[in-house]
Amino acid sequence: MSDTTTTDARIAAEATTGATDREETTMRCTLLLHYPEMLGELDEASMAAGRAAFADYAATLHAAGVLVSGEVLQPSHATTTLREVDGALRVQDGPFADSKEQLGGTFVIEVADLDAAIEWAKRAPSVGWGAVEVRPSATHVVDGQWVGAL
Repeated sequence: MSDTTTTDARIAAEATTGATDREETTMRCTLLLHYPEMLGELDEASMAAGRAAFADYAATLHAAGVLVSGEVLQPSHATTTLREVDGALRVQDGPFADSKEQLGGTFVIEVADLDAAIEWAKRAPSVGWGAVEVRPSATHVVDGQWVGAL
């Protein structure tokens, strides 16, 4: 059986798990998509292809029943960073650190284990031009209350 077939079978099994069982048998991870900001450098055809790839990826995560949320972020120049320094709050326009790669988006998923999260991360359209960080959640908010333990 190929890796894709094995992964697809595991994904299908996850999609059929009941909500109560999912909470007890899954882990929540955030896929952090880091890549160079290329707005203004790409032609419309390339931008359309990228949007289509991310739409397909999100639809696939949703169909598998693992997608909790997804975000595509505005470019880093739209960032406002807050930091307390010597008791005073500093507000800075733009990102705190200059880097060639910026955080461009996130997907929060619930999967059986880290291996499943890595399989989903491998499928992220941006993995070809930047890092995809898989970070397990320590705790999260449900209905305004923190759930899980740190």
